[in-house]
Amino acid sequence: MADQALIKDLEAKAVQLRCNVLEMIGIGKAGHWGGSASLAEAMAVLYFHVMNVDAKAPKAPDRDRLLLSKGHGALIQYAALCELGYFPREEMQRVKSLNGLLQGHPDLSIPGVEAVTGSLGQGLSIGVGMALALRLDKKASRVYVVMGDGEQSEGQLWEAAMAASNFKLDNLTAFLDWNKIQATGRTEDVFKIPDLDKKWASFGWEVFSVDGHDVEKLLAAVDKAKAVKGRPTLVILDTVKGKGVSFAENTPAYHNGTFDEARFTLAMAELEARKAALAAQKEMV
Repeated sequence: MADQALIKDLEAKAVQLRCNVLEMIGIGKAGHWGGSASLAEAMAVLYFHVMNVDAKAPKAPDRDRLLLSKGHGALIQYAALCELGYFPREEMQRVKSLNGLLQGHPDLSIPGVEAVTGSLGQGLSIGVGMALALRLDKKASRVYVVMGDGEQSEGQLWEAAMAASNFKLDNLTAFLDWNKIQATGRTEDVFKIPDLDKKWASFGWEVFSVDGHDVEKLLAAVDKAKAVKGRPTLVILDTVKGKGVSFAENTPAYHNGTFDEARFTLAMAELEARKAALAAQKEMV
């Protein structure tokens, strides 16, 4: 069982990441809230506990790699990288601007970003190549690839899945953000792909399913994935699109939505209240 203080710290970090995302979107500008917010706990667990990364040495050969294949969720990755000190907080005010470092999709000019993504379905292929290279170099580093559920309709992704299994890449773990909503509606209505766990298992992957907002279960799933030998692992994250802001949860409009001043204020108030509640809970641990 994970240490309760650690769990509370990571839960608080996930809320802070959501606050950062909301700050980057701001008032009156469109931004990918839904699929960023659904990943907050997973990104907190990976960046602030699991992965071997260092903002002072972003290209260290022994670092772990994280690729955000669902590149439109870049804001949650930027939120984590900012908290880790990869770039100044002021950059969050310049997202998607000509004079800003942080653009709408991950780019190699951004410290801590490992690949350019945005064209869906390509991230896993890049991750397979990285995992193979690390194995050839006899590095103990691991590769983590974060995919969307709408992305599962891309053919290249399944070619990469077969390759990862064929090459027995046990240094590769993928995460599937199963928030069940994509840009134009519910994924099952746009392109139904039933039994994702069985499908991935049939491709030779070890598959775990977990509540993507339960930090303790996420920690346990990552530990299980790291213990698997001879095959890649997939962790299916059962998540809520737009998690953390009540009026935006499970709402397709907030896949890439806009907050007016009133809704921005309400959303930030909800997140700050959650932070305060977690701080009070931590004092009781």
